[in-house]
Amino acid sequence: MLFSSLSEAAQSLRMWGTRRIVVAIVAAGASVLVIGASTVLIPNSLFARDIPPQWWDYPMWILMSVLLGLLIATYIREPAGTVAPAESAETVDGENVDERSERRGGAFGTVGGMLGWFAVGCPVCNKIALLVLGYTGVLTYFAPLQAVLAALSVVLLLVAVVVRLKGQSSCPVPTRERSRLP
Repeated sequence: MLFSSLSEAAQSLRMWGTRRIVVAIVAAGASVLVIGASTVLIPNSLFARDIPPQWWDYPMWILMSVLLGLLIATYIREPAGTVAPAESAETVDGENVDERSERRGGAFGTVGGMLGWFAVGCPVCNKIALLVLGYTGVLTYFAPLQAVLAALSVVLLLVAVVVRLKGQSSCPVPTRERSRLP
């Protein structure tokens, strides 16, 4: 089942037009800049970091940004006429199955993005963790968990991207055609 989901997602990715590819690249670049600057993985004068980054912060930051770019691009519609209208959507309990999977993909993406930001950020600069655990508690308990949060973030973002891509190939969104009236 995992391999069929991944192959459906890859098939959807291959059908992307230039518009989605450009949006994915721009969104990934924006994610790199926003996450990198706010967590001081990109040195800047706006933010400070008390604890130096770990070696795994950099690859996780880039991987999360790429997945966020892909996820954001799944919400972009292709120009009119490039996607065939959906025939009929399967419903369960009066709810469209594709809408349910779209919401689930969005929730996975939101949680994955937030966890990723906490994972690559400075542990003692996180005011929530500092308030709950104190300085020593953050260094003792939260800092070692950041690697786990980073891995969980990547998994959640990957699931979100696969769910969104799989939904696009199984039931593409119909585009509005313009009226040909004079």
